[in-house]
Amino acid sequence: MPRKPAPKSLSATAGPKKKAYAAAGVDVDLGNLVKSRIHGMVKGTHGPEVLGKIGGFGGLFRPDFRGMKDPVLVSSVDGVGTKLKLAFATDRHDTMGQCLVNHCINDIAVIGAKPLFFLDYIGAERLEPRVFEQILKGFAKACKEGGCALVGGETAQMPGMYQRGEYDLAGTIVGVVDRAKLLDGSQIRKGDSIIGLPSTGLHTNGYSLARKVLFDKLHLPLTAKPEGFTRTLGEELLRVHKNYQPALGALRPGLVKGLAHITGGGLIDNLPRVLPADCDAVIDTGSWKVPAVFKLIEQGGKVDREEMYQVFNMGIGMTVVVRAKDAAAVAATLKGKVIGQIAQGSGVTRLEFP
Repeated sequence: MPRKPAPKSLSATAGPKKKAYAAAGVDVDLGNLVKSRIHGMVKGTHGPEVLGKIGGFGGLFRPDFRGMKDPVLVSSVDGVGTKLKLAFATDRHDTMGQCLVNHCINDIAVIGAKPLFFLDYIGAERLEPRVFEQILKGFAKACKEGGCALVGGETAQMPGMYQRGEYDLAGTIVGVVDRAKLLDGSQIRKGDSIIGLPSTGLHTNGYSLARKVLFDKLHLPLTAKPEGFTRTLGEELLRVHKNYQPALGALRPGLVKGLAHITGGGLIDNLPRVLPADCDAVIDTGSWKVPAVFKLIEQGGKVDREEMYQVFNMGIGMTVVVRAKDAAAVAATLKGKVIGQIAQGSGVTRLEFP
């Protein structure tokens, strides 16, 4: 169901048809009423580049590429996976929208791009106004903080497709980078340093395994505060996926040789995506403190340590490859740590355990 304004009038035959559709599980009038309330929060993400009104068939964005010699559009699409199950269990939904936007921004930031605009998709068993508004607040908050316009979305009521009270989210982002500033890892060389930037917990990956261990095996309640935790388990699992783009974008051009967003696949699978074929990433896993939530999952689920580094980010949400001589200064600026180095190899991640 496209997000368009509520109609000013209905035809003489619209009433009965609308009632039959509502009885089938899709309340069009409710959808229009709920969507009419979001205009203010969405408008707050718009700059002069956004044209037209909210609720059209397509979002209009007029970019200003002055100052770029060869602008390249960069796009990405993603979801938040089974982290949604935590939103359903806690009845807190604003962090879901934030997580999705920030995840998408990070995915294009690793190429050197700045976000331009974002579009969302919400599929639900039934449109719940309170939940819908929380999700949209999260989208709007993250878009505003990330300098990204929320230009449109799709909301689909699909009874029979989802369990009662459940929904799914997806988002698409479009950004831009000057072609000369594209980051593809091709300049990475043996001897370069790898800096790790701290994550805010699990971010949006590994929740299927985390839920199985924490709830099915350990039978922990969301209100539990296990040893080493500074917040409840529910609060820990709902922490917002961090947006690294503002800090990375403030670095002096030319400092960064490569970036890897540590999402599904962890350090093991994501770092190779930016490595030259003759280079390995050697990671000293003892160079940072792994957050307690990951230790609890590893020990409680008896998960192999190497698998942990392939499923979860283990406390490192973004890696930055720089020249060794720049590592200390860049790490201090980004509030990260040097966690490894580039070595001669075959394009893989090598983990070194204490």
